[in-house]
Amino acid sequence: MLQNFLTVGQQVVIIFILIAVGCACGKAKIINDNGARCLTNIVLYVVTPCVMLDVFRRDFEPSMLVNLAISAAAAVGVHLLSILIAKLCIHDKDKSRSVVLRFAVVFSNCGFMCLPLERALLGDDGAFYGGVFIAVFNIVLWTYGLVLMSGNARLLSIKNLAFNPGILGVLAGLVLFLFSIKLPDVISAPVGFLSDLNTPLPMLVIGYHLYKSNLKQALSDKKAYLAIALRLVAVPLIALGALYLCGLRGTVLMSVVIAASAPVAATTTMFASRFEREVQTSVNLVSLSTLFSIATMSLIVALAWTIA
Repeated sequence: MLQNFLTVGQQVVIIFILIAVGCACGKAKIINDNGARCLTNIVLYVVTPCVMLDVFRRDFEPSMLVNLAISAAAAVGVHLLSILIAKLCIHDKDKSRSVVLRFAVVFSNCGFMCLPLERALLGDDGAFYGGVFIAVFNIVLWTYGLVLMSGNARLLSIKNLAFNPGILGVLAGLVLFLFSIKLPDVISAPVGFLSDLNTPLPMLVIGYHLYKSNLKQALSDKKAYLAIALRLVAVPLIALGALYLCGLRGTVLMSVVIAASAPVAATTTMFASRFEREVQTSVNLVSLSTLFSIATMSLIVALAWTIA
């Protein structure tokens, strides 16, 4: 249990070092507002689909198909649980702020933070099932999350969904896995390189916004603490208990719990910036939850490992 705690803690520290680099880049004027927006668009529309292609790029195994379906069902359940908890517990007179707080409870940093951890603890199978969670995350993000943050249900048109980068990446990745399609090196190499940007680029953006943030204000925001507590403690513990009672064990359970226990998604800031919501609140949520996750995520993952 101690080793798992240290492994998770080390991964979180690495994330904070990347955020610190983003802060330094902001202070040195290497990144400005326009640059942060450009990096955000690169991550959302280019890097995310490549992550899906990279994770599902493996030979098809019938036994994994069953676990894939179980992982997907568990991921859907975790997101529905998060949505319910957010609606019941998060209320604010400022609609823009309320939207950001609810978004933060629902969406974890499963894509940018968890894959390296899942690979370190569980091997390639753990990363694969973690990829299934990310696939569900992307579908929920670009449907429910898009409407929640934008306030515009018209964005859910068939055309927008069909050409949505997150969903296209999921579908393309599943095709590669189900039919054991091997991409030529001239394509797979760029996909791998772009996929590797999945963690550093968002953290640089978060670091830049953190440089511009008011930490004193962040530390005095009671509702932000509530949202962070729900994201880091309530959601993962309830999910762990429910999945365990449903008979889920082993690598599948661990991969889902790791993803569910992650801090507030960096996408919260990206979407807040994209749709002109409370960017400052989103930055506070991402940075503070990542800091607190050094303890909470390490303990919850270690607990899951003990009973899994």
